[in-house]
Amino acid sequence: MPKRVLSLEGLCVDVQCIIMGPIDNNVYLVSDGAGTFVVDPTQEPEAILEVLGDRKLDAIVVTHGHSDHVGAVASLQRQTGATVYAYEGEKLEEKSAFTGRPVSEDGPISVDRRVKNGDVIKVGNMEWKVIHTPGHTKGGMCLFIIPQFGNHADGMPVLLSGDTLFEGTIGRTDFEGGSLAEMRASLKKLAQLPDDTVVLPGHEGFTTIGAERRRVFAAYGGKEA
Repeated sequence: MPKRVLSLEGLCVDVQCIIMGPIDNNVYLVSDGAGTFVVDPTQEPEAILEVLGDRKLDAIVVTHGHSDHVGAVASLQRQTGATVYAYEGEKLEEKSAFTGRPVSEDGPISVDRRVKNGDVIKVGNMEWKVIHTPGHTKGGMCLFIIPQFGNHADGMPVLLSGDTLFEGTIGRTDFEGGSLAEMRASLKKLAQLPDDTVVLPGHEGFTTIGAERRRVFAAYGGKEA
């Protein structure tokens, strides 16, 4: 079962964070009242559906294909009919990096829509911009939304950062497909975002672009010119 379920306040959209799995993945349920999607469902699909409640799950977004971010994708897709989004060319792992066993009892994951940099993923009335952020994986991506396209006009912009940007650090670049040079270039893209953007990463605590401008971006050469 989930270790914690948090309802986040002050954002331009409604977000619940489900902390679950052996390495404390952050699984996000994002809604605007007209549509709902889940980000990086790691495992325990029934627990995710319980938090979802009577809302319809419209989409499943995978920020990158590592096994700890995709374990519940196939089951949720089968049970809800939600559209699965992933970056073009990104391979979704079918075996656990920790156990070597299949990540899902529901078989291979089928991606319905492949996106690329600059595309917009629309769920409900939300419009999320796709930002290609290789470095952790070749097809890693972040999603960004401003209040104009959320359901809380006075809320803060949101970045779903996957395993690219964390509170005070970055995703590992020593895995297959990782690259520190590509990560530095990706951080320069994220440095263009407003300081008050709330960063929701795949693990650990939440942060802002402004906070990471003084820490991560400065350390890795991603500081805005």
